[in-house]
Amino acid sequence: MDVFSGLSVFVILGIVILIFFFLYFVPIGLFVTAYFSGVKVKIMKDLVGMRLRKIPPSIIIRSKITASKAGITVDTSKLEAHYLAGGNVINVIQALISANKANLELSFEKAAAIDLAGRDVYEAVKMSVLPKVITTPKIAAVAKDGIQLKAEARITVRANLERLVGGATEETILARVGEGIVSTIGSSATYKGVLENPDSISKVVLAKGLDAGTAFEILSIDIADVDVGSNIGAALQTDQAEADLKIARAKAEERRAKAFAFEQEMKAEVAKMRAKVVEAEAEIPKAISDAFRAGNLGIMDYYKLKNIDADTQMRSSIADTDESGDDKNNG
Repeated sequence: MDVFSGLSVFVILGIVILIFFFLYFVPIGLFVTAYFSGVKVKIMKDLVGMRLRKIPPSIIIRSKITASKAGITVDTSKLEAHYLAGGNVINVIQALISANKANLELSFEKAAAIDLAGRDVYEAVKMSVLPKVITTPKIAAVAKDGIQLKAEARITVRANLERLVGGATEETILARVGEGIVSTIGSSATYKGVLENPDSISKVVLAKGLDAGTAFEILSIDIADVDVGSNIGAALQTDQAEADLKIARAKAEERRAKAFAFEQEMKAEVAKMRAKVVEAEAEIPKAISDAFRAGNLGIMDYYKLKNIDADTQMRSSIADTDESGDDKNNG
């Protein structure tokens, strides 16, 4: 009796496990939903096959039901392939429905390519219907008269589905518009002309076709604000004047150093000459002594020489006294 009861428990447990695996591989509820939604689904080929291919049947079947109700026919194999490629199937279906309602031409292949490229295809379709406004940061530029202007622009863009794959992003639009604003302000004769007609900036920038090669189409560029900055021209002239003054001072210092060096050289030469004079004067007593011994110089000649030397010293002292007296009188 115990043996039969044990077998019945194992049989019941086996039946439960079989039912669980059957319901897992064959989602009956999903099959019924698809059937009454008018979507043809094969149990073995589609539902069981998706389970074996590690694809959630709910995502594929519900996406196909949503597309069918919106009047869009999508092949199940394409949805599976897009899922296996790492794409967002639900997002692609929503994008197709939005594009269809807005009368935009968008195929499943194009939407899948956009999605796999890493872009939000549903958001791109919404941007095609409802344009987006991008606000630039303050862009500083200098007019020809040297006055700095700071402009802020608002760019109205619309997504271009044809160029969305491989097209440049919003950062490129901002960079190109900023470059155009700087160029336009820089070519203006005065800052007053820009302040009087700020729309001239947007017209010139818009005419350059800055959306080429991007994923967007620029609808308008509007200058929201223009502020007057500093006088860059005057600041540059001041800096240039200071630089010139420093250069002039450096050159003057160089000339002074050269003059000082030349003066030191002359002093050295004078000192050498004085040393030679002192050396020569030191030979005079020796020469006089030799002249006495040789009989070439008498005692009277020697006294005459001494008198001449004393007279010369007296005249020099008198001249020095007169010069110092004149200096004091002048003072």
